[in-house]
Amino acid sequence: MSASRQPTPAQESRRAARELAVQGLYQWQMTGKSITSVEAEFRAQIADEDLEDHENWHKVMQIADQALFHDLLTNTARHQAEVDRTIAPLLDRRLEDLDRIELAILRLGAYELGYRPEVPYRAVINEGVELAKIFGATDGHKYVNGILDKLASRLRGAEVAARRH
Repeated sequence: MSASRQPTPAQESRRAARELAVQGLYQWQMTGKSITSVEAEFRAQIADEDLEDHENWHKVMQIADQALFHDLLTNTARHQAEVDRTIAPLLDRRLEDLDRIELAILRLGAYELGYRPEVPYRAVINEGVELAKIFGATDGHKYVNGILDKLASRLRGAEVAARRH
């Protein structure tokens, strides 16, 4: 019987940064505010003890890798057009018809796969699945997994092939 591995503080910090980035991307998509304004709003949050921890941006911000949060949020938004072009051919529907939170997660995953080669593709997929389980629809994580897996094969073919052998 194996003990379940607890995430390291660094892993928790990166997960928190990704959680905030997905929520920020979602807000950016829904409100049309500038990504700079969205980030400023997240950073200005005050604690709300009535919220669950993962919904309390202030608490999540305290443990999040701040530099990673900034990079993921601003650069996913900056490269949105290219990211969308890489995602669109893999979808079974139009990009506009995707659930907005799943779209934010897919954009984040596509950005990491395309622009952050130091992050292993399996980590990107796993994080996308976990984010979809937290924020997405009931089976949204399965959809996110399938799309990010296909995208990893396209963008990181050599890494995927090496892992599968």
